[in-house]
Parts: sequence; structure tokens; C-alpha cells
Amino acid sequence: MDHSELKKKALKRKDVRVAYEALETEFTLLRDLLKARQSAGLTQAEIAERMGTKAPAVTRLESSLSSGKHSPSIATLKKYAQALGCRLEIKVVADHNPSP
Repeated sequence: MDHSELKKKALKRKDVRVAYEALETEFTLLRDLLKARQSAGLTQAEIAERMGTKAPAVTRLESSLSSGKHSPSIATLKKYAQALGCRLEIKVVADHNPSP
């Protein structure tokens, strides 16, 4: 069973689907950061150097977004974006299905 088949099977369970959907923002941000880093042709070590930190800190930052266990600060995300020659944009978007 490959990753996409496993994901499809797991998302049939409501509890898994709810937990997965709760991390949508983090997954989207992580995809955007990794895509920008790839486009810039930079390694984690190179990003770390530009941020004035060490490579393991960048590894933790990227992995924290996929695990949902830690939320990096806006300042850290801005530094990461700047190290890529980008800027960070944060938006508040109306929810079409607001909770009561």
C-alpha cells in the first residue's frame, strides 16, 4: 500500500479526517515554505545560516508544522521567509461554515 492509498483509507475514519483537517493551515504553510526553499535552491543549512541559527533549528521548524506539536512564532516565520528572499503574508479569511 502506497502513501496515497493509506491516506485515502485513513481519511475514511471521521476522527482521522477531523484531525487532518484541523492541521490544514499548517500543512499549507509547510508546503509553501518547502516549495519556496526548493525554488530558491537552498538547503536547510543555508537557510539556517541566513537566519543566524543552526540547521537543526530549521529542521525543527519545518517538522513542527507537519506535526502540529509546536507553533513557530510569526517572527521566526518572517525570518525564514526573508532568508528565502520572500515576505510572509498572514490573512484572516471568512469561514463559510462558522462554528456557533
